[in-house]
Amino acid sequence: MSNPLAGLFTARQRETARRELYAGSLRRCGTHLAARGGPSTPREARLTQAVGAFAVALDGPSADPFDALLRVAERAVEAGDEAALALALDLAGHATRLRQRSRSAWRLHALALDGLGRDAEALDSYGRHAALLPDGGPAPGIARRIDTLRRRRACLDAAFALFPEAEAPPLDRPRAALEPELAAYVRARIDRYGAGDAKVRTLVRLYGDHQRLAERDAVPESAVGRTAPLGVTGLRGLLEGRSVCVVADGGMDGGVVGGGRGAEIDGYDVVVRCDAFRTEPVDTGSRTDIHAVTLRGNTPWDGPSWGQRAGTRLVFGDPAGAWRRAVRQRLVPGAQEHVGDATLRRPLSDPALLGESGWEDQAGMGNSAEGAGTSFTVLRLLDFLDVSERLDLIGFDLPGRFGPREAAWIEEHARHIDDSETRIALR
Repeated sequence: MSNPLAGLFTARQRETARRELYAGSLRRCGTHLAARGGPSTPREARLTQAVGAFAVALDGPSADPFDALLRVAERAVEAGDEAALALALDLAGHATRLRQRSRSAWRLHALALDGLGRDAEALDSYGRHAALLPDGGPAPGIARRIDTLRRRRACLDAAFALFPEAEAPPLDRPRAALEPELAAYVRARIDRYGAGDAKVRTLVRLYGDHQRLAERDAVPESAVGRTAPLGVTGLRGLLEGRSVCVVADGGMDGGVVGGGRGAEIDGYDVVVRCDAFRTEPVDTGSRTDIHAVTLRGNTPWDGPSWGQRAGTRLVFGDPAGAWRRAVRQRLVPGAQEHVGDATLRRPLSDPALLGESGWEDQAGMGNSAEGAGTSFTVLRLLDFLDVSERLDLIGFDLPGRFGPREAAWIEEHARHIDDSETRIALR
């Protein structure tokens, strides 16, 4: 004979567990809000409002706290920084335990993992989300992301199979930790077998495909309006057969302000300016065909918007998540015709492009002053592409803002240095 109280006891256990999950979610929200300092961005303000609505829903007799919990996780994903994504992951995890067949909970769980760079886990959660959908399958954006993650993994599997004797980096770690190990793996194979080796060439191609797939949506559409993304091939086409000058604005570089060189600068086919700059027709010239900027600091997305007119804007930055967020928040629609995509975000250290060692902190998000500066980064990129008929630095003193290694590289590769005109010709 069955015990009539067993079912009631089980139901009470489930209700207790349910309440504990909701209470734990609210505590997690409180911890996140307490740790956040400084003024709120609009996205953070919406997250705070969602937390408040969730707290109210927990005590309301008719509101559904599950939907309110999902809304907080959604807002945390939208906030996009690492702490907010960690919050989203915890809350979405609670939601999947509350309702194991919730499509929305698994979608948010996957998005949070994806944002944190945990590819393998994200792919699993995306799969769980897709399995709960009707025959129509996931939304196009989710379907593309699943395909991208699978193709990225296939690139790595094929790359490691080329050299079975070499120890491959473990793949069960976040992208931020895995990327430098992958780059080191590629460099080690190049150093050992040479860049001309057939398997090395295949390895570099697969690595390049893997890196580009990391940014399949090369430029966040919401930020750029009608701006078109520009990759390595597009930049090469923009520069081919043209004269190019990289112009110093002022300060330690010497600069061109007050020199009356505007007409000379505008006489080049392509004028490149870096970071903060001014244009005065008489002294600096009036055109900016390429504007290069390097993201610095722990929260580079909070910097001023890039509103000055430029034909192409190249944004150097790493890691990928911070680069995407900075481009999304700081790019001004209509202020540029093209913006460099992810294939150009770290040109010096990317083995799929230059892949040179020693510039690891270039385009970094840290505060180190040891990495390559913006002027050298763009100069080295333009020199590497090797399609311009003329490539000059104008207004730069050596060493100026260039570090010792940068200045030494310029002096070694310069074809002519004119101190009287502060012109350095590399072509």
